[in-house]
Amino acid sequence: MKFRIMIVEDEPSLVTMLRYNLEKEGYAVDEAYDGEQAVTAIRTGLPDLVLLDWMLPGLSGLEVCRRLRRRPETAHIPVIMITARGEEADKIRGLDTGADDYLTKPFSVPELLARTKALLRRAQPARSRDTLSYGDVVMDLVSLRVERSGQPVHLGPTEFRLLRFLMENPGCVFSREELLNRIWGQDIHVEVRTVDVHIRRLRKALDKGNGIDLIRTVRSAGYALDERE
Repeated sequence: MKFRIMIVEDEPSLVTMLRYNLEKEGYAVDEAYDGEQAVTAIRTGLPDLVLLDWMLPGLSGLEVCRRLRRRPETAHIPVIMITARGEEADKIRGLDTGADDYLTKPFSVPELLARTKALLRRAQPARSRDTLSYGDVVMDLVSLRVERSGQPVHLGPTEFRLLRFLMENPGCVFSREELLNRIWGQDIHVEVRTVDVHIRRLRKALDKGNGIDLIRTVRSAGYALDERE
C-alpha cells in the first residue's frame, strides 16, 4: 500500500512540481488549495503526511495544523510546514503550533523528499517491520500470510489490505468513506456499502474457531480493530 501525501498549497505551479516529484518517488498524492478544503480532505482521506503552506486563502496553515492536532484521528499525522516566512520566530511559532518540520521557500526538492522519508519512517515504524501483530493475530508482510492463535487465516487481497490498515492503526475508528479512500483509493468509484461486505468477510475469516470478534462496529461512525474481553 502506497504512502499517501496531501499537498496543501495555493500556488498551482508549485503543486504541479511537488506532485510530479512525489509521484516519481512512488507516493500517492492528494491536493487542497485552501485551508477549509484541506481540513475536510484530511479528515476524510487521512493522509500519511501533509505538506502544508502557511499562507493560505481563508484558513491559515497554522490554524489547519492546530485543528489537526486537536482531533485524535488526525493528531498523529506528520506535518511539514512550507512557507516563505523564514525568520526564526516564525519557525518556532510553526513548530509550537504542531508542525513536525519546517521548510522555507524556495527549497530544494531533494531536501524535501529526504525530510518526507525521514518523517514517514519515524511516524509509521510499523510499515518497516516484517510482521504486524494485534492480540493473537500475526500478519507476515513478506510472505503475505495471516495467523490467529497459530492457525492460518485465509484472506482475499482486499481483506488482507483492510486488515493491514486496521492493524497499523489499532483502536482508531474509521468511517466507511475513510476506509474506501485508504484501501481502494480516491480515484476508484465503488459503493460505500462495499466496505461492509469486505468487513463481513474479514470478520468471518478471523473469527473462524474463535469466540472474540476483534472488529468493533461503532454505530453511525465506522469500524475499528479493538480487542475486548
